[in-house]
Amino acid sequence: MENYSEPIDRLINEFSKLPGIGRKTAQRLAFHVINMDIKDVAGLSKALVDVKNEIKYCSVCCNISDTEVCPICANGHRDSSTICVVEDPRDVAAMERTKDYNGRYHVLNGVISPMDGIGPDMLNIKELISRLGDGSVQEIIMATNPTIEGEATAMYISRLVKPMGIKVTRIAHGLPVGGDLEYADDVTISKALEGRREI
Repeated sequence: MENYSEPIDRLINEFSKLPGIGRKTAQRLAFHVINMDIKDVAGLSKALVDVKNEIKYCSVCCNISDTEVCPICANGHRDSSTICVVEDPRDVAAMERTKDYNGRYHVLNGVISPMDGIGPDMLNIKELISRLGDGSVQEIIMATNPTIEGEATAMYISRLVKPMGIKVTRIAHGLPVGGDLEYADDVTISKALEGRREI
């Protein structure tokens, strides 16, 4: 342990709690903050507090939003007959970057993973099923990541939805197996959407 003063050590410890930030990177960030203008530090700290206080989950699709209903769900020009099911809000952003999809979304906020103790009841699956009750949805596009957990989640949801007479498709595997949707480039995501198949 280095001999830093208590406020610096505390800041390093807080930074090191972030994913992908080791002790050395946390130190670099802490010393960068020390050298920042006080207005910039205040802006950073306010942004952190504001995002925690103001961001909530959309009451329709479970995406993150600063309003009760997110802008995508509130947009009357989107195709409400298609719902693209994704694992994470970052996946919505990745899909939106392509500008190839004009339907609605549903964010599970995770995948089924028995090894991690995550079962179907811990995801936003019942919220998805409740959205299908009015008969307006004709297709569910499963856009979970091509991992074992993503595939298991897609199959689980498919088995719930198919008896309702709704077409269930899976995005094509243009994405690398074991990769994450949020890191894929726009062309790969576009091709994966074009090549989706029924499951």
